[in-house]
Amino acid sequence: MSTAKPSTSRPYRIEVPKDLDLDTPRLIELYRYMTLNRRLEERLDSLYRQSKVVGSFFSSLGQEATSVGTAYALEDGDFVAPMIRNLGSTLVRGVTAREWLAHYLARECSPTQGKCMHLGVLDKGVIACISVLGTQIPVMTGIALAFKHRRQKNVALVYSGDGGTSTTDFHEGMNFAAVQKVPLILVAEHNLYAYSTPVSAQFPTKHLIDKACEYGMEGEIFDGNNVLAAYDAAKRAREACLRGEGPVFLEAKTFRRKGHAEHDPANYVPKKIRAEWEAKDPLDAYTRFLIDEGIVGKADLEEIDGKIAREIDESTQEVLDCPFPDKSVATEDVYHSH
Repeated sequence: MSTAKPSTSRPYRIEVPKDLDLDTPRLIELYRYMTLNRRLEERLDSLYRQSKVVGSFFSSLGQEATSVGTAYALEDGDFVAPMIRNLGSTLVRGVTAREWLAHYLARECSPTQGKCMHLGVLDKGVIACISVLGTQIPVMTGIALAFKHRRQKNVALVYSGDGGTSTTDFHEGMNFAAVQKVPLILVAEHNLYAYSTPVSAQFPTKHLIDKACEYGMEGEIFDGNNVLAAYDAAKRAREACLRGEGPVFLEAKTFRRKGHAEHDPANYVPKKIRAEWEAKDPLDAYTRFLIDEGIVGKADLEEIDGKIAREIDESTQEVLDCPFPDKSVATEDVYHSH
């Protein structure tokens, strides 16, 4: 995908939410997760172009802050259902770079033993993505309903793109979640395009959150390129859910700066829009924030970057050395019977 010339105007800067409760180690940890998200996807992109990835690859370039920030607000026992581009949310939940590499390369050492396009790790609270848009919302509504019936102090967080909000499953799930008042957080990524379809060709509303009003759901819009805003919005949504005020609808204003998948050059996106969002890169903005506020020095961040680079290099080699699964395991763990 070609890169348009960035804007020469004042650099985009993130705003710090009022009463933010993150100390220095956690602020640095957010940087690590976003950087790991970015660098891991760059490696996967490279492996895809070497024909080592089995299937396709889906990049979240430009949306790392939404995934990382919202998932960072979750607690032990919560569940998250990522979409194909929410790799960052799974990293926060404990899925490793090695597991993702093994998954995309379909190796025996992957959590799915190379059998599935989408990665789920139940013991880390990660529900595998479902290819059919919107379908995850009823599933996560069911998990949230189980939390409510058990009086369990946990929430279910599910992601949707703007295209997903146009599906039947989205509306059925939203309606049931609202009627049952389950502890569900829905993060809708308003990224302007559903594959190549602009939002103006999907629905007449200006904001995705307008759809939440139809079901009496509370919610808010946040800057999806600001990891602190993403965290703060999800944290307050979680607190509301645990008070019995759920579900909560969160709309992230963001943009995926690559096509639907690596085979898609996204030539349908005007160069001006690309340039505007490249100038609001979430990782660059957060790096400036950490340095300008004196939270961490440039040398400290470079040390973190180096550790991440080594982790990805070592994990890549380990996975390349891992064999493909034997055909005898193809039907194992596919169906469950009582």
